This record gives sequence, structure tokens and C-alpha cells, in this order.
Amino acid sequence: MSLNAGTANTLNDLFNGSLIDLSIKAGMANPSSEKSIIALGPWLQTPTGSYMLEWEQARLDAMTADIFGFNAMQIGVPQIKSLQANRMRHKWLTDSRLPAAGEAQSGVVVTHDFAELPFASQSLDLVVLPHVLEFAAEPHQILREVERVLIPEGQVIITGFNPASLWGIRQTAGRMSGVHFLPQNAEFISLLRLKDWLKLLNMEVNRGHFGCYAPPYTSSKWLHRFAFMEKAGNRWWPYFGAVYIVQAIKRVKGMHLVGPAFSKQVIKAARGVPATNKIHKTDRNGAE
Repeated sequence: MSLNAGTANTLNDLFNGSLIDLSIKAGMANPSSEKSIIALGPWLQTPTGSYMLEWEQARLDAMTADIFGFNAMQIGVPQIKSLQANRMRHKWLTDSRLPAAGEAQSGVVVTHDFAELPFASQSLDLVVLPHVLEFAAEPHQILREVERVLIPEGQVIITGFNPASLWGIRQTAGRMSGVHFLPQNAEFISLLRLKDWLKLLNMEVNRGHFGCYAPPYTSSKWLHRFAFMEKAGNRWWPYFGAVYIVQAIKRVKGMHLVGPAFSKQVIKAARGVPATNKIHKTDRNGAE
């Protein structure tokens, strides 16, 4: 892999002033905490994986398109192009390994242990973690590292499997029978648990969505036959989608933004609204 001068200089600034030797990293053994996530790549090529990938890609494109800054980073799962719609000047993809011989080139610029990000503190505007936490041995440490490298008001986007879904139930049954529906080493993290972790790091959930309400079929034909459940699920059982996507903002105590967005506004009377699949801000007890 070769880097042009501009890319090398930018990476040198991000990586604590010391550019990582890619030729050495290419031969680095995969960190044990990330080995299991490799199984997600082949699974994404299955009918079920493709169905999920299509939903996640559309949501990621919509969420990242209007996030501005200078440096954006996706960590892991190169099959998901989470930054393709983002317009930041510098967009990087990192992973726990480089593509093996015969594998398609993924665009990975550096490899590292997910729990030890080799970036300077407060150097990134956006970090995307597609299904990284549920395959990690130290998900809390990964979030702590993400908080460290984000600038104040920087953003993180996280995708994950929802254990409180038909897919989650199917996976639990599969563990007992030995027939797994999803990659077997994933440790699903509930949304409430994830929001608690983020809150402890002063990261405020800004928005999010649930999706993939179709039953856990392995046939593309049957998955698309139940595509109508996407709209039905959004309306009638919004918290039981098979996957979720969450966007959170790093808040810094003592920092106050100024501008027209914070001017006095007229308070409107509250009115009832139908349920949606959007994830709202809640406190630790689940109250909005």
C-alpha cells in the first residue's frame, strides 16, 4: 500500500505525530478481541446480511451527509461504506487487519487494536463504529478511546443488533441448538445499556433509528416478501427492529454554544404523536 504526500502528512498529524509503519502493521497478528468480527464480512454477503446492509447503508448515508468538520473515521467492517455520503475532506477507514491475499482491497489505511486508537486526543470530528462494540472484548474501553479522540461536540455513530427482536430471539435459540442465525461470537448490547455507557462518558444521544423488522428468514425471497413490515414496524412496534443505529454528541462541561439556534423560542403546547422507530433521548431509568 502506498500513500501520497498529503495523505501521509495528514495521518502523521492524527497519529500523535508518529506515522504508523503500514508494512509492519500488515504483518501484525490480529488482536484476539477483534478476530471474531471477521466473520461478519462473509455474513454480510448472505441474503439476510444483504438485507440488513441495505437498510444500514441508507440510514448511514442520510445521517452522515450533513455532519461537517475536517476528519472522519470509520473503524472496522470495511464492507459497510459509512462515510461515502459525508463531505469532509479527510475520511479514513481503519481495521484490525489488512486484506489477506486474494481478498478485495478495502481501502484500510492503518491497522490497530480497536481498544487502543493510535490517534491524537481531540483530533476527529466523526467516528463510526459499525457493529464493532458487540464483537469486542472491551467495548467500554473502545468507547472511552472514541471519546478521547473526538473533538468537543464531535459525533459518534454506532450500529448494533437488537437483542429484543425476532432476530435476537432466533440467535438465542440458535446458541442452544448449535445452528446460528447471526455471527455466533457477537455479544448483543441492548440500546438502554449502550445509552448508559454513553451517558457516563458525557456523550448525549442525539438521534437514532430501529430497522429490519422482517422475520429471521435466510431466503432473499421471503425477506422481501415481508418488506411491508418495515413501515408497519416503524408505526406499531418501533423498538423491536433487528438492528439499531445511534448518533451521539460529545459534550464538554462548561462549553456553551452561541448563535441563533439558542435564541428564545415560543413554547408550543404539547400534543400526542404516533409512535415511530426513532430513538429519543432518555435518562438512565428510560424516561424521556
